[in-house]
Amino acid sequence: MTAIVVEDLRKSYGDVEAVRGISFSVEQGQVFAFLGPNGAGKTTTVEICEGFRKRTAGRVSVLGHDPAKGERALKERIGIVLQATSVDLFQTVAETVEQYRRAYPSPRPLDEVIEVVGLKEKRNVRVGKLSGGQQRRLDVAVELAGDPQLLFLDEPTTGFDPAARRGAWDMIRNLRGLGKTIFLTTHYMDEAQHLADEVAIINNGEIVAQGPPSTLGGRDIAATRLRFRLAEGAGELPEPLRREATVSAGIVELTTDDPTRALHALTGWAVQQGVRLDDLEVSRPSLEDVYLQITGHEEGVES
Repeated sequence: MTAIVVEDLRKSYGDVEAVRGISFSVEQGQVFAFLGPNGAGKTTTVEICEGFRKRTAGRVSVLGHDPAKGERALKERIGIVLQATSVDLFQTVAETVEQYRRAYPSPRPLDEVIEVVGLKEKRNVRVGKLSGGQQRRLDVAVELAGDPQLLFLDEPTTGFDPAARRGAWDMIRNLRGLGKTIFLTTHYMDEAQHLADEVAIINNGEIVAQGPPSTLGGRDIAATRLRFRLAEGAGELPEPLRREATVSAGIVELTTDDPTRALHALTGWAVQQGVRLDDLEVSRPSLEDVYLQITGHEEGVES
């Protein structure tokens, strides 16, 4: 059961090829995170999948439809939550959601929509009285009103404080629990790592990495790091470890593709020499580490 299929997608603007033959698929019921730096081709790809932009070449299927045709049958089955939306500030939450429910042939029950997005206690509050995070939840409720199978969420937590972001994460998990497919764009790597079943990273118009966040973190280019403080007079590390180590201000860091071997050699040497390894840390690379190493961009993904 595949919600989105993209095959050899290309998009050119004159002589500039913004998307260069990319392919990926999104399974139904997944949270799929699509990441990329400014100018990478991320927004172009998403807008082609949403039906807002025409492709130059390749095949795109969204819920079995070609989005370029603009068919009503597809529009009724998808929801698109943009970074900025506009609703009547003087209507209540319930009135706003009900207004949009009336536009669909088989809408989701009003109270269920409000509860799923975490606005049950704000049901009769006017939109203008909601906080920024609550208004963002309402944006999702509006798109959920028609009971879509697929939701495009464009950076849903931009500008949120930590508590509001965690609340939004709970909302997205609720949507997944309903069986919805979520196509998520975000510039928060921890958000993608916590929410996504699958991640794809686009750079210079090409997919440069794809897979579950946990497997991307195990890529060879992002080795495991051992970090510790070595006491003065401890002597030199064994030769195999010394080749992999860097020392700065008394802090030793080792990066290795074989952490079990390296940790065994390190602790064995320390015990034999009677040396303390203060503040010893063993850390796997995060999705953010992998992203920065793959793309070479430190400013984050496209907003």
